[in-house]
Amino acid sequence: MPELAPYAVTAANSRGRQHPDGEPSQRSHRSEFQRDRDRIVHSTAFRRLEYKTQVFVNHEGDLFRTRLTHSLEVAQIARGTARALQLNEDLAEAISLAHDLGHTPFGHAGQDALNDCMRQDGGFEHNLQSLRTVDLLEERYAAFDGLNLCFETREGIIKHCSPENARQLGDLGERFLSRAQPSLEAQICNLADEIAYNNHDVDDGLRSGLISLEQLQDVEVFARHIAAVRRAHPGLGGRRLIHETIRRLINTLVCDLIETSAGNIARQAPASLAEARLGPPLVAFSAEAFAEQRQLKRFLRTQLYQHYQVLRMASKARRIIGDLFAAFTGEPRLLPPQYQITGDGDQARRVADYIAGMTDRYAIREHRRLFAVDQG
Repeated sequence: MPELAPYAVTAANSRGRQHPDGEPSQRSHRSEFQRDRDRIVHSTAFRRLEYKTQVFVNHEGDLFRTRLTHSLEVAQIARGTARALQLNEDLAEAISLAHDLGHTPFGHAGQDALNDCMRQDGGFEHNLQSLRTVDLLEERYAAFDGLNLCFETREGIIKHCSPENARQLGDLGERFLSRAQPSLEAQICNLADEIAYNNHDVDDGLRSGLISLEQLQDVEVFARHIAAVRRAHPGLGGRRLIHETIRRLINTLVCDLIETSAGNIARQAPASLAEARLGPPLVAFSAEAFAEQRQLKRFLRTQLYQHYQVLRMASKARRIIGDLFAAFTGEPRLLPPQYQITGDGDQARRVADYIAGMTDRYAIREHRRLFAVDQG
């Protein structure tokens, strides 16, 4: 690994793990954050991401992105950005791979539906559920629940948090109350996530036929890049034209992110990780790139996410999630034994854990088992 900047996260300035961890013989060749990455990749929750929606439900087509492919794309962008800024790329990769582990089936429609179901029981937010997954729900190790990840990896998973929830998180939530910043590696992951999902939702939207190249001409940044591709490669069309345009879009945004962030860091000149946490975020887009990203987001929201075919699937997702939640809270014996609570435990939260862990197709199958009328 290249030499890290003094404000990067390292094993030396890390706040460590929640539980004492042994010294396995194979550990010597891996950093602490490489160990975190490996634990995430081998987790059950990570494998489930292959069958969880990004925009299009998994069974709608084999070539659309899933939460798994999205997480890999975020990790690729974050790792390269971290390297360019002399930050800890292993930490950036680990956060990127873990950031969606708590996502429900059916994407944001599923999250909104489960949040509605949990409104009287603390609500539901996928960042907090990702933390709950790595801290508690994964069952792999003899000595502790969860994956026992480093503080900085766990911190980076939580992108947003209300003051009420922050107070319940102890040290992890303190920055939301004091208005401090997460590590620069975590800041990178937040924007790498944005780069990945905006541009790859464009790709999937075009592949699906729900949006068109003609519509995208109204989006300044896309129009500029596709015009440049057409000038450089006259006659290019089809998937190659789309891929080349999106490839250049991503490169432009990553370069802008690196250059703007490097300038911010140079002006602030933090001498340590602690100093880098003070003041405003240092990892950022330029004002121009930020404005163009905002225009692209607006386009996707109105033309893709609110397309009637996407809304139909979202409506179906809300119905499935709502029906499952009502059935399992009304009769907990329908749950697998490990999700049933005896006594005064929080049964609603355990139901939310079970539903959030489902893949799209498993949720559909569970709904069919419980509610389909036997025609035999």
